[in-house]
Order: sequence, then C-alpha cells, then structure tokens
Amino acid sequence: MKIKKAQYVKGASDYKQCIVSELPQIAIAGKSNVGKSSFINLLVNDGKLARTSKLPGRTRLINYFAVDTDCGELLLADLPGYGFAKVSFEEKKKWSVLLEKYLANGHIDHVIFLVDIRHDPTKDDLVMYNYLFTNNLPFTVVATKSDKIGKSQVRNRCRTLASQFKVGENNVIAVSALNRNGRDAILERLEQIVNAHYGSYRMQEDADVVGQ
Repeated sequence: MKIKKAQYVKGASDYKQCIVSELPQIAIAGKSNVGKSSFINLLVNDGKLARTSKLPGRTRLINYFAVDTDCGELLLADLPGYGFAKVSFEEKKKWSVLLEKYLANGHIDHVIFLVDIRHDPTKDDLVMYNYLFTNNLPFTVVATKSDKIGKSQVRNRCRTLASQFKVGENNVIAVSALNRNGRDAILERLEQIVNAHYGSYRMQEDADVVGQ
C-alpha cells in the first residue's frame, strides 16, 4: 500500500460527534504516552500530521484522519489514551464512556492496539485486550519504541507479547517511529484490511442489484 495523502478531519469529544462512514475505519488504541501520534505520523509519512507531546493524556478526543491510498480511502481514528492517572475521575469516566460507545458502534474494521515493547501489558492493556476479544473486534498488536531495546531482543519481546495476548506471532508487529522499522509490515496489514472492506462492500452492492 502507498499513502498518497493524509489530512486531519475533526475531533470528537462525545459519541454524537463520531463519524459514521462507508469508508474503512481503523482505530488506533493504546495507553497514554505509548506513542499513538508518533505511530500515525510514521504511518502516513508526515511528522506533523498528529500532534505529539511528552506529556501523557494530551489526546482527549477521538481524532479522525482521512487517508488516501492506492487501495482506496480510509479513516484513522486516534483514540484517547487510557491509564493516565493525573486526570479527575470524572474525566476518566468520560473517556471510558466515549471509548466504549465508539468501539461498540459496529463501524470499525480493525483496531491497531499499541503497547510498549519494553514492558509487559499493564492492567489497562489487559482490560482493552479482553474488551476487543470478547466483543470479537479484529485487532493487531503493534509493539512501539522498538529502537529502545537491542535488535536481538525485538523478536523475543514480540514472542512474549504474543503469548501474553494469546495471538499468533504474526499478529504482533514491532515498530519504531525513530528508525521507521515496521512501517512496511503495517502498510501491508492495512492493505489487507482495506481490500477486504471494499471487496465486501462491492459484494453487497452486487447482491443488492441482483435482489432488485
């Protein structure tokens, strides 16, 4: 897959503002400061598209990005980071309600689930994993910050994460926003998702025509 163009669309602070679209929609989920904005910038090859910050908890909206590719258009949804302690209980509850309603809306094709390759999953990571698994939401685990450990450790950490999340090793992709490792593998996964979406959509259109 080749990215032609990417642009910010809007931010949604509550579910009523979320985008419902026939485009394939891919959510980016992960704890605060796991590197979601850096991951998006790496993916679309634009270091300034998603705002990055050293301060956890900066993303308090669902931020939508429209991405034009050689396989068709798609929407990326950058979800608020979870697990950040220095916000009020009311703020955490608001984020939780927004995330749950969004993830349950039935319009998501795939979730890119970001975790820090250096650490075992947090309790909040496991809550997210269990939610995705029990609600049958397809996801890929992306292990960020792979440049922070030795090259020889990357495969072992991916294998460990695969075991902890009970997924195949090919469902854990190590990436680095610094040295750009893993970008091709992510683009390949997105190409599969987008092609499956448009293939299913065309099949439904054909079925509608036949049924008329």
